[in-house]
Amino acid sequence: MLRVTLRGSGLPTVTLGSGETLLFGRSPHHAVPQDDPDESLRTTAIDLPRCAPHVSRLLGELVVGEEIARLRWHGSGETQVSSLFDAPGGARRVTLAEGMSLLLDEGENQLQVMRGRQVSADVFDDLSIEIDVSSSAPDLEARLRPTESEHDADVDATVTAPAPRLPRLSREWYVALALAEPWLTGTDDYPRPPSNREIYERVLHWHTYAWNLERAQRVDDAIRSISALAFGPKDDPFRAGAGRAQNVRFAIGRRTAEVRLVTVEDLEEVERAVSARKVPPPAT
Repeated sequence: MLRVTLRGSGLPTVTLGSGETLLFGRSPHHAVPQDDPDESLRTTAIDLPRCAPHVSRLLGELVVGEEIARLRWHGSGETQVSSLFDAPGGARRVTLAEGMSLLLDEGENQLQVMRGRQVSADVFDDLSIEIDVSSSAPDLEARLRPTESEHDADVDATVTAPAPRLPRLSREWYVALALAEPWLTGTDDYPRPPSNREIYERVLHWHTYAWNLERAQRVDDAIRSISALAFGPKDDPFRAGAGRAQNVRFAIGRRTAEVRLVTVEDLEEVERAVSARKVPPPAT
């Protein structure tokens, strides 16, 4: 039998055993099956605290079997799942989109919902959830089943996520595209962030004008602006005293792609523009 424990900041610890299901999100109680009393008794629904209004009412469905624990993702946005287990390499990290399922590894699994927690009116932080999977008989007395609370129409309504934005086609936008390109292309399991010179050359290639990015300090300044927007004021590595841009560039490049400051579609668009410039005019 399996024992699965879910924890999170401000969240009461919930423990499940084999044959049970947990629904979680901003307001997931509507998804509890009402036409099957047995299934309803085996299903627990919990509200995640301080969810941003753009977070889906039902984010995830955790189904615990006799030998496996499966996470089905129902959220409209993506989540990242990181896990540690006893295997060569010892870790994996995957991204789930709506409708996808994942078998959880035994041990600790971390879910990271990008910009899913509301800190203040216009400040959002990542929402972290820990799911621990172990092979043991569950202590049913220790299991906490939250009671369903009342929700008004305003609470149940889901709004569009206020995604971070860079001015399109600006200097910072092109720098972000060059910085995140290794993660957007997905050609390497271990991407290397580009150097200042490489960023300058990529921007020049795409735009034919690279502002003043031939000066390394101007690239660093742009990366600082990108970092502040990608991480927010709380987790910005430069505010935390991480040092020069080169020391945190890997994290910033990956985060820039994760929160979609720039996208694969943006990269394809600038490459099409480059190709269009190379097409010779028709013969007259």
